[in-house]
Amino acid sequence: MATPDMADIERRLAAARTRLVLDHPFLGALVLRLPLRPAARWCRTMATDARHLYVNPQWVASLQTAQLQFALAHEALHCALGHFARRGHREQRRWDLACDFAINPLLLDEGLEPPPGAQVLALYRGMSAEEIYPCIDDRQLDNDTLDEHAWDADDGGQGGAGAGEPDRDREGRGGCGSSADSADDGRGGGGGGAPAGSDAPAGASGEAAAPHAEGASRPEGGAAQRPAPLDAAEREHLRGQWQRHLAAAAQRAREAGKLAGALTRLVDDGLAPQVSWRAALAQHLMQTARDDYTWLRPSRREGEALLPSLRSVAGDVVVALDTSGSVSEADMAQFVGELNALKGTLSVRTTLLACDSALAPEGPWMAEPWEPLALPRKLAGGGGTDFSPVFDWIRNQGLKPDALVYFTDAQGRFPPQPPDYPVLWLVKGRAPVPWGVRIALA
Repeated sequence: MATPDMADIERRLAAARTRLVLDHPFLGALVLRLPLRPAARWCRTMATDARHLYVNPQWVASLQTAQLQFALAHEALHCALGHFARRGHREQRRWDLACDFAINPLLLDEGLEPPPGAQVLALYRGMSAEEIYPCIDDRQLDNDTLDEHAWDADDGGQGGAGAGEPDRDREGRGGCGSSADSADDGRGGGGGGAPAGSDAPAGASGEAAAPHAEGASRPEGGAAQRPAPLDAAEREHLRGQWQRHLAAAAQRAREAGKLAGALTRLVDDGLAPQVSWRAALAQHLMQTARDDYTWLRPSRREGEALLPSLRSVAGDVVVALDTSGSVSEADMAQFVGELNALKGTLSVRTTLLACDSALAPEGPWMAEPWEPLALPRKLAGGGGTDFSPVFDWIRNQGLKPDALVYFTDAQGRFPPQPPDYPVLWLVKGRAPVPWGVRIALA
């Protein structure tokens, strides 16, 4: 294939970015935060590491301006939504597909035209990457993502090649991350530009760079090496940085009267404070589940001296699992594992209940502070969801726990009034709760 004229590539990219700024100011402002870099050696289509946007000039030359707008906005939304910082321990290939499935319907709803290879399924419209991830079956893993997610180390299963393909096959298909590149790429963080930890990833100042700003209107000279994967500190820094960019872009679009519908909800979700349920639960328990000293007068048989004695008080927590079928057993097992990690740092006595429309007759299951909480081998369920039986059981037992932690999708019948003890709803999905502390689970 003939080498494309770089001047023409620059004009095409500049035209696509300008149309985005004029027609979709929210997306355009985000795109301007990413300086462009040519990367034909390792990048099949486009890629981002949350600092730069890498492009394959031959692929750019094959697209129409409308399709380029879609591709540019796709990369910017990966960054604005913090996909580079949200994978956790999830499988990389499945996570990459979930991120693409979450973004592409939003861009279609904005009237943008997808380039060939964009993954779109209507059933995922309005869902986050975390919600889509468990829905992806193994057959879908053979699909290609539109772009390469360069914030992660290449595991051999993303970009243009299927999982497990040899590097030479991927190179032969014009794919990403050949073995020849891996020996000398991934060391320079993109070969210059904004330094690690910089607060100006787009080479722009203010709310957004002007379309003609240095580093924002054209690919920077020279072929960029594959950037090194982000470490934990870089992910957190860039996540906060992109949240500020998201807020600024939303403000600009609102002023232009061009932010509504799904993008408004996207902004609200992206800017919502992220609360750790472990920290929230620990906050409730720290007041009771602690070892401390007391100056109460001891028995007279021990003498008249007042000496401090160690007093240990265990916290009491009730844990309820929604077994209606909407929350997977894998999610429950992960939650119980995380709860045991918290028990290892605090003295917590736990009572486990399982409930769909009624309490599981095998329960409750108890665990003392020194015992790990174990998920029962078989949890019956699958019916409708009613939260009242858990609260009724606690009341009938005459208990007042330090906290009730309810793991659920929050789709069911709630008691009309809250109890007189703290309730933490750990919610998979977007359903609201009428009272208590709602913590969204990633």
